[in-house]
Amino acid sequence: MSANEDPRITEALDAAMDAAGVREQRALVRRILRAGVGLGTDGTERLDLKITAAAVEEMRAAFRLFAPFVGTPKVTIFGSARTQAQDPLWLGAEAVAHGLAEQGWMVVTGAGPGIMEAAATGAGPEHSLGVSIRLPFEEQPNDLVTLDGHHVSMKYFFTRKLMLVKESLGFVCLPGGFGTMDETFELLTLQQTGKMVPVPIVLLDRPGGTFWRGLERFVTEELAGSGMIAPGDLDRVLITESAEEAIAEITGFWRNYHSLRWVGSDLVLRLRAEPSDAEVAELNERFGTMCLSGGFARTAPLAEERDEPETAALPRLVFTPQRRAVGELHRLIRALNRLASAPDEAAAPEPV
Repeated sequence: MSANEDPRITEALDAAMDAAGVREQRALVRRILRAGVGLGTDGTERLDLKITAAAVEEMRAAFRLFAPFVGTPKVTIFGSARTQAQDPLWLGAEAVAHGLAEQGWMVVTGAGPGIMEAAATGAGPEHSLGVSIRLPFEEQPNDLVTLDGHHVSMKYFFTRKLMLVKESLGFVCLPGGFGTMDETFELLTLQQTGKMVPVPIVLLDRPGGTFWRGLERFVTEELAGSGMIAPGDLDRVLITESAEEAIAEITGFWRNYHSLRWVGSDLVLRLRAEPSDAEVAELNERFGTMCLSGGFARTAPLAEERDEPETAALPRLVFTPQRRAVGELHRLIRALNRLASAPDEAAAPEPV
């Protein structure tokens, strides 16, 4: 009998949770504890155990940092740690962060110098959260997040990247080096594969800059040109030189679109305003090729959505998408946001 099946282990884990005062989500906490015990009984090497322990500890620290702000929309801003103050890129990041903070958003950064410091400066300490990485050289956390306590330090890039992406409902990427490109391509990969809910992504450059347009050419000519991605895979991002356009893209994405949920093979889109019959017909005409069968239809909350009562009052569209149509979701969402029935102003999005 394995440790996972031994009732004595279950009793011991439950006793440990009782002693620690764990009252909620006990089944999930038990899974975590059982996995730890399993690592011990598997004869796992010491280095692997150290990696696991540090990763879980880091995630716990990060979850605790973000927990007080669970109801506040967040945007993550990526960019080079080497960008100097007064560089047009610095000023652009600062302006975007300031504009979003004024509208109630929190700004998440890697807590380092350069673009990260510019974004934290624009947002201000009360609207900044920092997730730094411990490196042997180059990057140190900036004072704007460390002095306010809105900061957590990570040893591993993979735990840091999780927290820089997990909580945010929008992303702004400015030119940078390997780290910035890694973060940008991870976002594009998560969106392309549907492993991440649709969110707005802005690639912001300096006035007259060629950084992101150069990437666009490479993606179009080399990746799409050789069939490695779909021709429109980069259409989900906005490339701009304007801080105002970046802010409008982040906030406008949530004008009418609220959230989505898969129910079996059906995809439910929750909206802020009920579309008319004519608007649904237009959506079917424009985006009907996304549907595996049938088309878009208005619906009441499905039975499977009963565990999300906070969304029960929202209008809905349901359809059965072709699996490869997930890349089209951004175009559909933008169309939903432009419907005449959509609210006049973007609302602050809610965590999904």
